[in-house]
Amino acid sequence: MHPSFYYRWKRAQEDPGGEDRAWACGRASWRRHRRPEPRSAYQASDFGVRRPLRYMAHKLDLDDEQIDTLAAILNVLKTERAQARLDEQRSVAGVADAIEGEHFDQAAAAEALTARVAAAERLKQEVLTTLEKTHEMLDPEQRKRLAYLLRSGQLTI
Repeated sequence: MHPSFYYRWKRAQEDPGGEDRAWACGRASWRRHRRPEPRSAYQASDFGVRRPLRYMAHKLDLDDEQIDTLAAILNVLKTERAQARLDEQRSVAGVADAIEGEHFDQAAAAEALTARVAAAERLKQEVLTTLEKTHEMLDPEQRKRLAYLLRSGQLTI
């Protein structure tokens, strides 16, 4: 690559200009990438299923049957996390509706926040179920490795 490319790339990263700015570098054109939006608490480990599955299969040395079982377990958890994220968005909209009126609608805000708590309880129960099923599936040596990954922060729940 030509050395001036790095200069241009760095300047484009620092430029607060529009997202659609494109410029040519030789024959190729480069479009500035958007920065990711901030994540909520429910999206902390929102990789889908494949990345944690591959990581756990590698680190825990899982066999094919265990990988299939873990894929099903993680898929259910991913779905529940997506539902919790949707319930959180609905809760925020409900609180915003309660604030929007001339007088604060305490009952509507309480109902929206109750729905958020219920979603968090459902997610908590699904995480517990996932942990229980994962524990049943693993042999003692794999459980020790999983506990180490959790303690060291290499894997999060």
